[in-house]
Amino acid sequence: QVWLVESGGGLVQAGGSLRLSCAASGSMFSTTGMGWYRQAPGKQRELVATVAARGSLFYADSVKGRFTISRDNAKSTVYLQMNSLKPEDTAVYYCNARRGGVDSWGQGTQVTVSS
Repeated sequence: QVWLVESGGGLVQAGGSLRLSCAASGSMFSTTGMGWYRQAPGKQRELVATVAARGSLFYADSVKGRFTISRDNAKSTVYLQMNSLKPEDTAVYYCNARRGGVDSWGQGTQVTVSS
C-alpha cells in the first residue's frame, strides 16, 4: 500500500494553468509507476497520463500537447502541469501508484475550469 496525497486543484478560467502535485509515502517511489486519472460528474474514471519507473510517458489523446506529467524521485512526488485548460477538463483528479500489480489511490483533488 502506497499512501498518496494530492494538492494543487482549484478554480481556473479557460486557457489558464494549474499544477497538481502528489506526494507518496514509502521508500520505493523510484521503482513505482505513477499516473493521474480523472473523473467528471456522471462519467467513468479515465486515464490522463502516466510516467513509468524508468521514465516512459503516456498521455490520453485529449490532453496531449497541453498536459505534462513528471516525477521527482528525490521528493517522492509526481506532478501534472496542465496548460490551456478547457471546461471539459473539469473533474476530480486522482493520483495513482502501481507497484507489483497493486493500485493505490489518493483522495482526489477538484479541478474546475470556467468558460
